[in-house]
Formats: sequence, C-alpha cells, structure tokens
Amino acid sequence: MNEIFYSAAFGLSLSVAAYWLGITIQKKTGLVIFNGLLIAGALIIALLLAFDIPFEAYNVGGSLISAFMTPLTVVLAISIYENRALLKKRLLPVAVGCVVGAVTATFSGYFLCRLLGLDDVMTMSLLPKSVTTPVALSISNEKGGLASITMAAVVLTGVGGNLLAPLLCKLFRTQGPTEAGLAIGACSHAVGTARAMEMGKEIGAMSGLALSLCAIITSVVVLFI
Repeated sequence: MNEIFYSAAFGLSLSVAAYWLGITIQKKTGLVIFNGLLIAGALIIALLLAFDIPFEAYNVGGSLISAFMTPLTVVLAISIYENRALLKKRLLPVAVGCVVGAVTATFSGYFLCRLLGLDDVMTMSLLPKSVTTPVALSISNEKGGLASITMAAVVLTGVGGNLLAPLLCKLFRTQGPTEAGLAIGACSHAVGTARAMEMGKEIGAMSGLALSLCAIITSVVVLFI
C-alpha cells in the first residue's frame, strides 16, 4: 500500500481529482466562497491527515505539477501579446497602474512583515504574494524564502481577490473596466483574473494584462530590497 502512495500517479491523480471536484462544487453552488482551488487544497490536506499519508509521498506526484511552473512563466508573454492593441491604446494608465500596484503590493508587504517582527526568511517568503505562482516561487527562491510559505501566501491572496473583487470595486466605486481590471490583476494575479473575466470581457483582459506586467515589474522591484 505504501508503494502506491509513493508513486507519481498517486499525487498527480489526487491533485487533478481534488481540483476537478472543487471546480464542480463551485459551479454547482454558484457561490464564490466555494473557490475551486481552496476546496482542492482543503480536500488534499484532509485526505493526507485522515490516512496519515506523508507529504513527501504525495509530493512525488505533486511535484510533477510544480515542474510546469517555470515554463508557465513564459506563457505570461502571450497575455501581453494578445492584448497589445489595448496596451497601446491605454499605455499611460496601464503603465502607471501596474507600476504603482506592483510597488505598493511589494513594499506594503515588506514593511508589514518588519512591523510584525518577522525574520528575513519569512519576509522574503511573503514578499511576492501578489504575483502569479511561477514568478513568486522564482523570486522567493532567489531571496532565500520558503517555497511552501510563498505558495500558501499566493493562494490566499488570489482567493481573497477572487472573493472580494466585486465588493471592493463597488466599495471604492471602481466602475471603469480599465481601473477594475488593473486593480484585480495587480493584487490577486491569475486567481483574481478568473473572477475578473466573469465580471466582464474587458475587465478580464485588463486584469490578464496587469498580472503579466506586474510580475515583470515586481521581479525588478525586489532587486532593491
């Protein structure tokens, strides 16, 4: 039985099945609080704890998914290319919004960590919380952070943006698709962008553009920390 748990097929199959179930529950209920990614993570953790399966066993297969993270970074260029006409048309607001968003997200996290007295390892692990996972993990590794903490921070940030984006847009009266899309993409990366696409095609396009540009900008900003 232990051999099954330590096989690559187990971790990979469990990840795919949990995510499929999470997405199915989200679609059936129609409630944003039942986020597919959050449900999948909770199901995997519950199963590992219930059957006393070591994380190392699951990660034999789970790590295969992580191996795709680096190639996925290159895919970010596709979003910029597909929205190049929109980028040219609104170059100034997009550029300013992404720079301000990336700098604010990075330094607000940094100073908050310092205020709470967190050490350098934890700080660098949390620093790239607002960018998409492949870039966040790359930044965390370069700065000496912990990949597991970074991954958790990125997921929570994305899920938070996914759940709260419509409410926050109404609260701050962010009615324009450009402003709303840039704000969502800059703060909550791909998971937030999924919600932005549900809010409108142009909002989703701007959010996708923002998450790509902010990932690049953040990679530069962290060099000065």
